[in-house]
Amino acid sequence: MNEIRTLRADEIECRVATVKAPSEKKSGGCSLLLYKDARCDMRILDEVFGPMNWMRTHEEIGGRLYCSIAVRDPETGGWVPKQDVGTESYTEKEKGQASDSFKRAGFNWGIGRELYTAPFIWVQLTNDEMFQKGQNWGVKTSFRVDEIDYNDRHEIIRLVIKDKKGNTRFSMEEPDTAPENPPLEKKRIGEAQLKAMHALCSEILGHKATKGEFYQLTGLSWADAEKLTVEDWQYTMECLNKRIGHDA
Repeated sequence: MNEIRTLRADEIECRVATVKAPSEKKSGGCSLLLYKDARCDMRILDEVFGPMNWMRTHEEIGGRLYCSIAVRDPETGGWVPKQDVGTESYTEKEKGQASDSFKRAGFNWGIGRELYTAPFIWVQLTNDEMFQKGQNWGVKTSFRVDEIDYNDRHEIIRLVIKDKKGNTRFSMEEPDTAPENPPLEKKRIGEAQLKAMHALCSEILGHKATKGEFYQLTGLSWADAEKLTVEDWQYTMECLNKRIGHDA
């Protein structure tokens, strides 16, 4: 079968995952999540297999909606399906389980799987880029992926994110382009904190969170979560706690 290509920069969208409120000593900030929409999956399926050589079906199993994407095998003419289940988005509730299950089935075919290799993306914000509604903080500005490159294993090795004014707000280069003497990093979290974050995600969902669901809630792959500083972990836990009514 034909190979699924990696996503172009213009096919990747940025969504705010967590927001840190500003304080007297520090400005606020937010973490960003990279994602694809359902239309992107449709375009790539059409491009790779042809519009007459793939189909989607939905079925409810145990009260949850599943989607199967079947692709016609060019050698046998038979249909090869791959299936996944959808969950309602906690950050974009207008997107239902049908769209989510379709995108998850697309991940099974390899569409956008490289997004799981994205780094932890943190953007510092100015006060005029943020707004407060009650006890919660939001972000006024929007972000887009301007440049992205991959290695031969389809892992992200270069990423540039800009705001709506064209200013670069996040940049990741290949390891060999990093400074020779990087500053000392802050203390990183341990296994206990990582397990606590996973447990909280599971409590929000009502079942043990998969790595994909963990990524959806936190904007972090499992590997990137292990690299969190204690400070950033605390902010992420604070945002997760707010989803289930725990004290911040």
